[in-house]
Amino acid sequence: HPGERVALVGANGSGKSTLLRVLNGLLKPLSGQVEKPAPVPQAMLFQRPVLLRLSVQNNVVLGLWLQGMPWRSARQRALQVLDSAGLGDVAQRKGRQLSVGQTQRVALARSLAPNPRVLLMDEPFAALDALTREQLYGDLQRIWQQHRKTIVFVTHNVREAVCLGDRVVLFTPHPGRIHEQFRITLPRRRDINSIELARHAIEITAALKGQRSP
Repeated sequence: HPGERVALVGANGSGKSTLLRVLNGLLKPLSGQVEKPAPVPQAMLFQRPVLLRLSVQNNVVLGLWLQGMPWRSARQRALQVLDSAGLGDVAQRKGRQLSVGQTQRVALARSLAPNPRVLLMDEPFAALDALTREQLYGDLQRIWQQHRKTIVFVTHNVREAVCLGDRVVLFTPHPGRIHEQFRITLPRRRDINSIELARHAIEITAALKGQRSP
């Protein structure tokens, strides 16, 4: 639904990342179809983002410019997005000068700069240390509260799914099918270390362990 955050969890090979690529048009489904009410601007965030050998600002600017925005306007928009993401102080640094966490935050800012309605994320926090992940969980929740983007994301971390998702969709392995769905009604903003969140994660983890292929 518009503004909903949906987490996809399941074993390796169950088709979670494939589904994201079908939604984004990077892959064509062999059968079935993706139904959309209208063309929806989308952006995709990958697990290991790649920044060009440009300044942080110009990494964001280039994507906007390639989509038709005038260069001067793109530079202004890039600075706005970077400031909003708490990255204004590194805007003129080169990508290679950033930490892994900063690189992922720049990639998130770059994805949001064109103002997509839907954000697709494929395990964007998997390569980060625990502290950096928690910081980005806060960033993403704050961004959602400001812009109410629709978010579909893949994760193997059940607590992360509960922390960030309104709905957690559990896939079966080989072949991938929707096995069960869990509504998460915890209030925002969520703390991944809270007891209430852990209770939901335990329930989903038990279902994950007990599932069987059809």
